[in-house]
Amino acid sequence: MMPVSAGLQEGQRSGPPPAERSGGPLAEEDVLQAARAAGRGAVAADRDRRLAPEVVAALREAGFARHFVPRRWGGREGGFAELVAATALVGGQCPSAAWCGMLWAAHGRYAARLPEEAQRELWGGGPDTLIAAALVPPSGEARPVPGGWLLDGRWDCVSGVDFCDWVLLAAPVPDAPARVLALPRSDVVVHDTWRSTGLRGTGSNRVEVCAVFVPDRRSCALGEVLGAVVEPGASSARQASAQLAGGLMFCAPALGAARLALRSWNRWARTASAGRPAALGDTTLQRALARSAAEIDAVALLLARAAVGADAEPTAPGVEAVNRRDAAVAAEVLVEAVERLFRMGGAHARDDTSEVQRAWRDVHTVAAHGALRLDAAACAYAAWGDREDGADRP
Repeated sequence: MMPVSAGLQEGQRSGPPPAERSGGPLAEEDVLQAARAAGRGAVAADRDRRLAPEVVAALREAGFARHFVPRRWGGREGGFAELVAATALVGGQCPSAAWCGMLWAAHGRYAARLPEEAQRELWGGGPDTLIAAALVPPSGEARPVPGGWLLDGRWDCVSGVDFCDWVLLAAPVPDAPARVLALPRSDVVVHDTWRSTGLRGTGSNRVEVCAVFVPDRRSCALGEVLGAVVEPGASSARQASAQLAGGLMFCAPALGAARLALRSWNRWARTASAGRPAALGDTTLQRALARSAAEIDAVALLLARAAVGADAEPTAPGVEAVNRRDAAVAAEVLVEAVERLFRMGGAHARDDTSEVQRAWRDVHTVAAHGALRLDAAACAYAAWGDREDGADRP
């Protein structure tokens, strides 16, 4: 099982990992193997706008897809804290791979809200099913027909869809709440549309569905997927709302990207070349290093604390509002930390082969995600108010 503290200082780990829970591993060594594979494929992923098959296989082998899957299907029912730590560790090598692995885990948690028959279709053959999703905002249209729904429409930014086995799509329904519908990958058409400046390797392409019938057993209301539920015997993470730890998980690849930028920048700044002294002899660069390194470490501690709180109190009042606040602020701090390194990295940081430049693009792209926008998080936090379990929550 991945320790919460793993990756706070890359390469520094103390003692063996705690005992694994039943249902399959998210073991530290497996995550490290996935991180190494992701690092080897990072340049190609950025160039090709998709992950290499061997990177996908390593993420699957590490246990990302099964992380939140119910134990009855062979899944792990793991927690948020270990997923955040594992995602950041992979992100320190390739943020795009971390993003896809994190989402494949998260989508298993959503799929566990589908009816039992649908879950059997997804996981009856094993818990490592890769699931892509486009849930917010709903798109297309689902029309009721005998026995199910007729689905039409287009959905953008479906990360990792090229490698998935199933897709979850949210669609409006005439005169009724929006629905989530599960479709096999063969029922959707993927359009090569993902040309973002950052997270280029995620292959977050558009999908299209043309008059596909989806049976009732593979559908449920969107609110049932995104909201908190009380399910006796289920893990805390399976009962939590989508927003309780969603921002934390989205921020984790950016934490990894910031570590990647810091590591690469530090290597450059300490290297003398062509008879010139190392750049880090400049006190201005020393201050930049100290401040950015401290900010990145502070974000790691903030995310770890928030994720532990999400695992401990998945339905406690105020925890969701505090966690949304912390994730949004963490994203802004990471942008500032990496922006400082980028500005002060000279021509090296701006070269199209630079890890600093790639990480800079990735951090900005992550921070632009709607789940990490401070305005919405601040509004939720202000609405919750100054309660006794707020800012002083351990």
